[in-house]
Amino acid sequence: MGTQVNQLGPDSVVVVTGASGGIGRAAARAFAEKGCSVALLARGETGLAAAADEVKKLGGQPLVIPTDMADPEQVESAAERVENELGPILVWVNVAFTSVFAPFDEISPAEFKRVTEVNYLGFVYATMAALRRMRPRDRGTIVQVGSALAYRGIPLQSAYCGSKHAIQGFNEALRCELLHEGANVHTTMVQMPAVNTPQFSWVLSRLPRQAQPVPPIYQPEVPAKAIVYAAEHPTRREYWVGASTVGTLAGNALAPGLLDRYLARTGFSSQQTSDPRPADQPANLWEPADGTEGHDFGAHGIFDSKATSSTKQVWASQHHGLLASAGAAGLAAVAVAARQLLR
Repeated sequence: MGTQVNQLGPDSVVVVTGASGGIGRAAARAFAEKGCSVALLARGETGLAAAADEVKKLGGQPLVIPTDMADPEQVESAAERVENELGPILVWVNVAFTSVFAPFDEISPAEFKRVTEVNYLGFVYATMAALRRMRPRDRGTIVQVGSALAYRGIPLQSAYCGSKHAIQGFNEALRCELLHEGANVHTTMVQMPAVNTPQFSWVLSRLPRQAQPVPPIYQPEVPAKAIVYAAEHPTRREYWVGASTVGTLAGNALAPGLLDRYLARTGFSSQQTSDPRPADQPANLWEPADGTEGHDFGAHGIFDSKATSSTKQVWASQHHGLLASAGAAGLAAVAVAARQLLR
């Protein structure tokens, strides 16, 4: 069980990247419910404006900063503005990403580079900006939002999987350095399952049918709650959200070759519905899907009817120390009973 380091409340300043939609949008709302001041970073101004309205209605103080996370100067400028207008940053949550749904040989070098710059280097630039401010104060937490795909690559998502693997390695290295320093600045990672976000309606797709998350699918409020918990309990190196994440990571550790063959058979069909891909589907790779006066996609995607709003596994992930102790106590009791019977 993680040690509570941050008690979030009205005096807490939180930065959420990718806050215009999906998990970032839901996380911004979850922090607002605690009364936090929430800086909202993303490119889509329509989504950012709607997110700011939600944060304010829930009791938080919003600050909208349109930012391309692939641009280190924009990221640094955003961090400076947050501190000038809201105060010292206590928590920085990296969520922003983009992707391309396509076989590897149908992705151009420029597209692959763009995904890597947003997903991986965007996390790196943001972490640099956060640490520049947190280290001198020796206080703060960076939450990296990852995925089961940070450990296990799947077909049709080579650019996304590569970037998530990169974040995983980067975060582990950084965590070791902070531990070496004995710093009171923490970094933790939250590995996500399939989530019902708008990404399946706005990422660049070359699939013949509508892209979908691989079931089971969770509503974005599930990972949002896990992110807030991680921000308040950041001494744990990472959290796993969803039984499917646990199963994927365990399967990959025990039988990765078998999983390769399974995904080769099922990974193409399971990531597409039976409906054709909409001809007018937007692509947010180079420009935000909502634009400045576009459609607000919100936190939820188009799979509400297939998504669940809860999972007992999250509690287990957050309290695995307690469960391990209970398990050890149970085994000790069994051992005592066995000795009694053998006398």
